[in-house]
Amino acid sequence: MHPCSAKCVPAEWQPQRAVWIAWPHNPQTWPGHFQPIPGCFRNFIAAIAAAVPVRVIGASHLRGQAGLEQMAGVTWVDIETNDSWIRDYGPTFVVDESGKKYAIDWRYNSWGGKYPPWDADDRATASIISDANWPRVEGGLCLEGGALEWDGSGRLLTTTSCLVTDTRNPGWTKPQIENRLRDLAGAREIVWVDGGGLVGDDTDGHIDQLARFIDQETVVVAVSDDPDDPNHSGLQANEELLRQWAGRTSPSVDVHRLPIPPARFVDGQRVPESYCNFLRLGPERLLVPTFGCDKSDSYAIELLGDLARQQSPQVEVVGIDCRDLVWGLGALHCASCNEPAVP
Repeated sequence: MHPCSAKCVPAEWQPQRAVWIAWPHNPQTWPGHFQPIPGCFRNFIAAIAAAVPVRVIGASHLRGQAGLEQMAGVTWVDIETNDSWIRDYGPTFVVDESGKKYAIDWRYNSWGGKYPPWDADDRATASIISDANWPRVEGGLCLEGGALEWDGSGRLLTTTSCLVTDTRNPGWTKPQIENRLRDLAGAREIVWVDGGGLVGDDTDGHIDQLARFIDQETVVVAVSDDPDDPNHSGLQANEELLRQWAGRTSPSVDVHRLPIPPARFVDGQRVPESYCNFLRLGPERLLVPTFGCDKSDSYAIELLGDLARQQSPQVEVVGIDCRDLVWGLGALHCASCNEPAVP
């Protein structure tokens, strides 16, 4: 039973019917470092399939290259894509307490037109919705799933820099965007987390790199403990904003600091590493990105595990090496799309 009498986007710790993955095939997403990426995705898919069925999309000619035929719990779906960041062009699934459901097909333009072409990704959403057998609703807005963080009761964390922009939604005001999110997705409370994003993040500040719900009364926020890190002040502002909100919302929320790892560079470019980009697989499993820094990796796995087990004592926490994956400027949450199970 979902905890909302009106429509809402289910939380990711609730039961899931499937997780959708887009098979990687575009070398330009990981320029100069594509070779290890298919193996990264195979490992990632296997870690998901241990808890939740996986549906992998890609053009039909990629099916044999993927080498997933013998992997239990994995189904290939012939849907053409431009890129692998399915969180951002995948559907937003909406349900209510009675079990009525539909999936929102938002417009998608590759983070404000940064990486053409994106036409196949934009079309893929409707095909995913059709294959999943959900009623489809056009969203009207141009936005990405990584810009929306839901608590399962209609509370939403997001950022102005990813929604109220001329590159995505020209002519739309913030109140108009808020009304659309309320009407279509059941957003009853919207928190604009506008302190600052991560250096190297090409999404303009996706919330799934900055702050995430662990449950309805627990939020983790990315912070930098290094005052000389360019990320320090912006992330600190996010923390302060969330703490101010946490005491006045209902139910009240505990905010926990989740330090990012030390700065790491690939080919001279800083990569946007954040443990907030974890993937929750319903009540059973939580996959945490790791970045080759033993101290911060271990701390993140321990903290997220401790917090998750307060609600789901049986949850298994698994670290997934994302050092190669993050050169594409995303990690586990970015590369996946959760489809909820409707009771």
